[in-house]
Amino acid sequence: MTARILVVDDEPDLELLVTQNFRRQIRKGEMSFVFARDGQHALEVLAEEDDVLMVISDINMPRMDGLTLLGQLNELPDHLAAVIVSAYGDMTNIRTAMNRGAFDFLTKPIKFDDLEATINKTIEHMTMLNEMEAAKNSAEKDRETLSRFFSPNVIQALEENPDFLDGDGERRVATFLFTDLANFTPFVEKTEPSQVFGILNEYLGALTDIVFRHDGTVTKIVGDAVHAIFGAPLEQPDHAARAVQCALAIDEFSTEFITAKNREGFALHPTRVGVNSGSAIVGNFGGDSFFDYTAHGDAVNTAARLESVNKHLGTTICVSQSAVDLTDGFKGRPVGELILKGKTEAMMAWQPLTETQFNHPSTAAYQAAYEMLRSEDPGAYQSFAALVGEYGEDPLASFHLKRLLGGESTVSVMFEEK
Repeated sequence: MTARILVVDDEPDLELLVTQNFRRQIRKGEMSFVFARDGQHALEVLAEEDDVLMVISDINMPRMDGLTLLGQLNELPDHLAAVIVSAYGDMTNIRTAMNRGAFDFLTKPIKFDDLEATINKTIEHMTMLNEMEAAKNSAEKDRETLSRFFSPNVIQALEENPDFLDGDGERRVATFLFTDLANFTPFVEKTEPSQVFGILNEYLGALTDIVFRHDGTVTKIVGDAVHAIFGAPLEQPDHAARAVQCALAIDEFSTEFITAKNREGFALHPTRVGVNSGSAIVGNFGGDSFFDYTAHGDAVNTAARLESVNKHLGTTICVSQSAVDLTDGFKGRPVGELILKGKTEAMMAWQPLTETQFNHPSTAAYQAAYEMLRSEDPGAYQSFAALVGEYGEDPLASFHLKRLLGGESTVSVMFEEK
């Protein structure tokens, strides 16, 4: 790479002397020179030349002297190394120049051996700075890429230990969260691409921000769905509680978002969320050429199935018993003992509630009706009917009431489809 050097001096013979003394370097393409008569001219040259690496400037010049030029160079966006030339013994100006950021200085009369050594030293310094800048930019780009998937605390761990995610993966007890925007495919088919693009990016951006605020890791975004892990790659003793709170925050955002978009004429439907805790293998499964930090195992699949059953239950969040067991102070109401598609054993599931929802009288009424259903009390039908009649819209209570009307009498619910 050719080092482009700007020489600023009002001596008319200097250009010829420089090009003669550095003709070998110029011929080999190691250096090239451009010249200016004073500081003002130098700024004009720099406005046209965008590849100048260093400036060699005399101090005493007409229109704009070297010290003033040095101050102007500090205001430029490009990194330029400045070497100041002054009369021998003019230490006052030389000291001023160094205080203003000059990289080095030379004294007159210039010895070209000294000039060459100074140029080489300056080029080496600037090359190192440029390499450091390139490395920094690369690191920032990598950080920006990782920040799309990991919360800030994970990024910090990666910065402190770049090999943090290397290895063969590990089995880890964690909590997995799956979301899905109901009936989004028909919406896409009926809506202009630019509108879909804007709405989906706004929606997904908000969901990933919510995951990150709860220190979760986004493993995948598939269409309108977000898949997240809590408890990996960083250990989190309260990973289940974080996931449950994240699900409630997503539900709150989604309700407001969809209401606003419906007012704008866009027919969007609720977000469904499934949460499950369990053991899975986590790690980077992308090989050497692709980064894909994710998890595999039955616990992951169960979270996806719990998200899906919301559409049958009428709920927006469904959480497994394993996640509830790991969440201190869990507040919610029982959904039932679910036998998910592909499973033979029932799994207790819950609908998490906010503090306000949990303390509402309808929650206690539901708990009482559910307990009657669990004990197969014939009065469960009247209790659920009264609950629906008194509190109106309660999809989960309506779900159990319909089951009772259909002849079911237990809290065991089998799902034949996802």
